[in-house]
Amino acid sequence: IASSGYRGMHSYELFFDDFFVPTANMLGGAEGEGKGFYFAMAGFAGGRIQTAGRAVGVMRAAFEKAISYSRERVVFSHPIGDYQLTRVKLARMAAHLAACRQITYGVARLMDEGRGDMEASGAKLFTCKTAEWFTREALQIHGGMGYAEEVPVSRYFVDARVLSIFEGAEETLALKVITRSLLESAA
Repeated sequence: IASSGYRGMHSYELFFDDFFVPTANMLGGAEGEGKGFYFAMAGFAGGRIQTAGRAVGVMRAAFEKAISYSRERVVFSHPIGDYQLTRVKLARMAAHLAACRQITYGVARLMDEGRGDMEASGAKLFTCKTAEWFTREALQIHGGMGYAEEVPVSRYFVDARVLSIFEGAEETLALKVITRSLLESAA
């Protein structure tokens, strides 16, 4: 049985012993020899904005489930969406979702223009951390049902956590990418 979400993703080791790649097929041609690490690092900005986009997608899915559940779940003769605490949670979630979406789209536009590498790191850092809080709120709205593995918000919560690790853990982004870029540009 295949799992959905990131629980269905698996990592494997791959070995290429005695494998020859002609210079014409090498990334960067002859000048690229020994520079694979730098080519890989250059691709991280694109991966970071993509991860920010995935975080927005996870938040949107969690939001849709939270809205739906708040209409369906009845407690003391009223849907839980009628209660102030649920309404406050949903309003805050809507504001954070809108902000994360706009940040991500804005940085993606910068990257389309060939700029925004540092901003991609900031967008990834902010949206992924927000997705962790956001999916927790969706889980809270679902109460005990939110923790059940068969309920999608349970998976969204776990998926949001791993997004903060993909394409550079938040501490690495803050210390090595964002702050370094900010300090170098200020000099």
